[in-house]
Amino acid sequence: MNPHLDKLQTYPFEKLRQLFAGVTPNAAYSPISLGMGEPKHPTPPFIQQALAENLAGLANYPTTLGTEALRGAIAGWLERRYGIPPLNPATQVLPVNGSREALFSLAQAVIDPAAKSIVVSPNPFYQIYEGAAYLAGAEPYFVNSDPARNFACDYDSVPASVWERVQLLYLCSPGNPAGAVLTLTDWENLFALSERHGFIIASDECYSEIYHGDEPPLGALQAAHILGLATVERPYARLVVFSSLSKRSNVPGMRSGFVAGDAEVLKKFLMYRTYHGSAMSLPVQAASIAAWNDETHVESNREQYRAKFAAVTPLIQQVLDVALPDAGFYLWADVSRTGLSDTEFARRLYAEYNVTVLPGSFLAREAHGVNPGQNRIRMALVAETGEGREAAQRIVQFCNTLTK
Repeated sequence: MNPHLDKLQTYPFEKLRQLFAGVTPNAAYSPISLGMGEPKHPTPPFIQQALAENLAGLANYPTTLGTEALRGAIAGWLERRYGIPPLNPATQVLPVNGSREALFSLAQAVIDPAAKSIVVSPNPFYQIYEGAAYLAGAEPYFVNSDPARNFACDYDSVPASVWERVQLLYLCSPGNPAGAVLTLTDWENLFALSERHGFIIASDECYSEIYHGDEPPLGALQAAHILGLATVERPYARLVVFSSLSKRSNVPGMRSGFVAGDAEVLKKFLMYRTYHGSAMSLPVQAASIAAWNDETHVESNREQYRAKFAAVTPLIQQVLDVALPDAGFYLWADVSRTGLSDTEFARRLYAEYNVTVLPGSFLAREAHGVNPGQNRIRMALVAETGEGREAAQRIVQFCNTLTK
């Protein structure tokens, strides 16, 4: 067996299952889960129709590169969304079966396992980043998020000796779980580090279309364009971005996303994926084209999330330290004032009020003497507004019993 498998930690939701083992939730309450970030809004009918109308494509092997029409639709969306120069669909865009599998497999393609490499990751983080690093033969290095910096990571704190060994930097903007968005200054500093040390930046942007302010979140390709890195001899050098239709279009089961950016990196990644056997089926490609070409359903989706956050956040703020995030569909709340740890809070809330939340320590690792997820909980506001409000009211009741 691959010895690197022994380095993998239990996934957060399995940890949650173990935490709840032996607990019988209060039967007076119907179950409400805020634990998993799985979109619950209905899939738009026009996407379902596009999928159904192209089922004949199941009779054909799809190519790893995907159809020209799909790559063109993705490139067009990137141009419209971020105001960047048109990407070359043939060399700078690659369809993938959801951003998760591509974020993992990129590390397998770009890491030199003999180089004792480092993969830098935010902390808390999407656990795929850590597993990808280990199974590529590298070591993860975690940079803690800082509440005083709107949960941004302080990359200036990373020693030069670490940067010299870095081959891949994972970023998540808007972030999971805190929803923080990287600024143009953040990007400028990171691009400079990438230029100096030669590492690849993998920007995970799957939450980019769920935001709560007037301005959409800044994207990596957009930042590179503003900073003049899109028109140089090697456009978007060492930069690749990942996005997905799962959250944007409420099709998590369709497994459809893309990676875009540096043509040289994508050329090697395409070769890897050709052997990996990860081509997207033609019906899914057709449905994806329909989704990327429409913004009306995205705007409606965003408004539904805004309504939920407007209804739920003020209630939670009565009893926990929490603020409206820049973007994403999570609330990242500090439970310290309840006197309970994040795991105790989650277990008792489940037992007494049948509401599931995810302990923040499950989403992070102890690094530099601290687990930045400790004493926090992540709440995914993916259910409909009424259910979310009911969950918030139960949390308020629970916290009030603690103070009494």
